[in-house]
Amino acid sequence: MSKLDKSVLSTPPSRVALPSYPRETVTAGIAHLSVGNFHRAHQAVYLDRLLRDEDQRQWGLVGIGVVDNATERAKAQAMHEQDGLYTLTTCPPDTEPQVQIVGSIIEYLFAPDDRAGAIARLTDPAIKIVSLTVTEGGYNIDEHGRFMLDAPAIVDDLQRAVPETVFGMVTEALRVRRDKGVGPFTVLSCDNLRHNGRVARTAFTTYANARDAELGAWIEANVSFPNAMVDRITPATSADDVLRLDAASGFEDHVPVFCEDFIQWVIEDTFCAGRPALERVGVQFTSDVDPYEQVKLRMLNASHSMIAYPALLMGYRIMCDAMRSDDMIAYIEQFLAYDAEPLLTAPPGISINEYGHLLLQRFRNPAIQDQLERIASDGASKLPTFLRDTAEGVLAKGGDMRRIAFEIACFVRHLGGKDDSGESFRVTEPHLSDEDRVLAADPDPARALEMSAFAGWGLSDAPAFVELFTKTRSGVETQGARAVLKTILQAR
Repeated sequence: MSKLDKSVLSTPPSRVALPSYPRETVTAGIAHLSVGNFHRAHQAVYLDRLLRDEDQRQWGLVGIGVVDNATERAKAQAMHEQDGLYTLTTCPPDTEPQVQIVGSIIEYLFAPDDRAGAIARLTDPAIKIVSLTVTEGGYNIDEHGRFMLDAPAIVDDLQRAVPETVFGMVTEALRVRRDKGVGPFTVLSCDNLRHNGRVARTAFTTYANARDAELGAWIEANVSFPNAMVDRITPATSADDVLRLDAASGFEDHVPVFCEDFIQWVIEDTFCAGRPALERVGVQFTSDVDPYEQVKLRMLNASHSMIAYPALLMGYRIMCDAMRSDDMIAYIEQFLAYDAEPLLTAPPGISINEYGHLLLQRFRNPAIQDQLERIASDGASKLPTFLRDTAEGVLAKGGDMRRIAFEIACFVRHLGGKDDSGESFRVTEPHLSDEDRVLAADPDPARALEMSAFAGWGLSDAPAFVELFTKTRSGVETQGARAVLKTILQAR
């Protein structure tokens, strides 16, 4: 097995595709904060394709790790030792996987080791875009859409000479650029959020105004925050996956990635400092991302969550295994057809019905062993983003709320970390407060509707829904998720 670094680019095994450009000619024009698997299977891949064009080679990537933990430190070390290279295995549902080496990340920094150095890198005039994937809950926004200046991490950061949060690092870099006359960069969110550009603008400008009102006004007037919709199913990579992927590629890669073959990126064409010609490699630029975003969030992401919680309780751990259940398929088909789709308007070039059928095919892909624990993680942030609009819409028109009630009941039940057979699974809820956990455990089942994740949905103010939820939650607790799902399907 060959060690993966830049030396292999001249003598590769034939079964692995190489970057199709001389990597030494690439310079960095984009800095990406928080370099997770999704970024490396999505944005970095589009740029890898674009760098084939000689006139686009100023758009290489600087990856910047921002979270300080053992996993992220190991990733930073691996990216350094591998010269920013990694293998990507793309897995179609019906044909052999394709392996490539992605070369678009030409530099990698680990900010916790040198915050000042990371900020200085962002002040380079060549950096025209700062993109980020900090997760749905990473923008520090409350249920009213306000940036929480009183969050302890933000309070501390505002007092530091060298800030440590993403908001502080970007704001400080923009301050230096303004003072030096370098000009702004575009801040491009690549997270699964409704109006992610607007959310990013709220977060960064509120932080900046708290630090320096004059700087905040300059950022509001000069920095672009485009909305964007991103899509590609990219599982977490386990230790076993690393062994499997490396055996197939022939490389000793400590940070391999695998993903489905579907990929999509729609971006609002608003960039204050220029942008790469990504339309050449399939990215869609538009003046209005919202219709694409709504379809994706309220169909794909919502369906993911609708499956994850009941499936975990039923004993499943992998998405494609859960999708072998006829009841699970029928449940999601009903959710899409009766709950989500009627409330959506199709964007240009998309059939909502066909999109729904494609989702089911993607979820069934046996090559994508996507972990339900990953999909279920941070539901306190995901459910308001993915499900709230549909829940409010169905409630407003007096529709059938049984599937929504079942989903919320399963989410609350999953917080206990055990399925209906008593087997344990991992629960990751970093944005669930102690008060939320008390509400979830209250003897009155309906108190769970007062959790912060459901604030503003109007559910606890609808007596008929409260009654339905109480009955559904009691059924999930006493009979199990599988039995309750059967009654929902039979009742239609």
